[in-house]
Amino acid sequence: MIKEMEAVFCDKFGTNENIQKFFSPGRVNLIGEHIDYNGGNVFPCALSIGTYGIFRKRQDDKVLCYSMNFEDLDIIEFSLKDFKYDKKDNWVNYVKAVIWSFGQKFGKIEQGFEFLCYGNIPNGSGLSSSASLELLISKILIDEYNIKIDMIEASILSQIAENKFIGVNCGIMDQFAIAMGKKDYAIFLNTDTLDYKYIPAKLDNYKIIISNTNKERKLNESKYNERRTECEKALSFIQKYKQVKNIADLTIDEFEAIKHRIEDEICLKRATHVVYENERTKKAVELLKQNDLEQFGKILNESHKSLKELYEVTGVELDTLVEISQQQKGVIGSRMTGAGFGGCTISIVKEDCIDQFIQVVGTKYKEKIGYEPSFYTVQIGNGTMKL
Repeated sequence: MIKEMEAVFCDKFGTNENIQKFFSPGRVNLIGEHIDYNGGNVFPCALSIGTYGIFRKRQDDKVLCYSMNFEDLDIIEFSLKDFKYDKKDNWVNYVKAVIWSFGQKFGKIEQGFEFLCYGNIPNGSGLSSSASLELLISKILIDEYNIKIDMIEASILSQIAENKFIGVNCGIMDQFAIAMGKKDYAIFLNTDTLDYKYIPAKLDNYKIIISNTNKERKLNESKYNERRTECEKALSFIQKYKQVKNIADLTIDEFEAIKHRIEDEICLKRATHVVYENERTKKAVELLKQNDLEQFGKILNESHKSLKELYEVTGVELDTLVEISQQQKGVIGSRMTGAGFGGCTISIVKEDCIDQFIQVVGTKYKEKIGYEPSFYTVQIGNGTMKL
């Protein structure tokens, strides 16, 4: 892929001398959904698919960006002297966002660059193509502009970029998992303290299959921010009676004792999901350590039920995909992953059943929904890096 990218870079920018090459993965969350902004524990891993970038410094203040995924947009240009969010600049707003975020902390970057990228993460899939791009730009700024920070701080600055510049009120999980990914390990992350542990993700003769609903989805136009507001409201009810920083700080027993204080029925449902999902995540980590894949799979199924009934972020496409998947031979668990409202599911499928799984699930989904899903057999890979 890189050779092809080099050729396109040469075509678009005149030469490919003095170029630098980078890779940033996508991520999938094994379990712990919609609790990263509620101070809970999440369990993501970086993937072997992601975003590749080629970079070269310029002698002026212009930034020229080209994506092989959006060829019809051609080169999009902006100046480091003065730039702002502009809807017509599409994906390049994420490049601007990270430059802006780093500029707030370290002062303006003044020397421009040429940048070409290609991603093999499906857009809008919920596998964090946006966070992958954010960390790719972060790594470029760190390495090529001699900015002295580690990748944890880079993940925080990337999150700020998405919150403040793009306007999506995301938690830290996506950026952290992409920045800190480690091959064959998932990350058990406390999103409040950023304490983390690498947990071996040995799936024996099972594989992770990502199934994409192929439903079009735009995160900052979805109900994502609405769910976050509902959780903040639930927390405000709880805080009148108990000193607690986040909903996920409550144990199940503590929550059951105080939940009647949440006067809004919708907010109660959201908080119930958060507390129980946080406990499921802790349990899932222990089960994976013990290599108890059967029970691990059951917890994934429980997670989806909660996201469907209590958090209400699934929808007919995701529910159809999960229900069909859970019924297939060789599947120990399946759930939606990511923000929801479309996007992807994650299924743990026995290796010798994968072909049959893809064929049957694809056919039955199309019969009900009217169009086909896409499937990806993925490996757990490393975090963002210079190639």
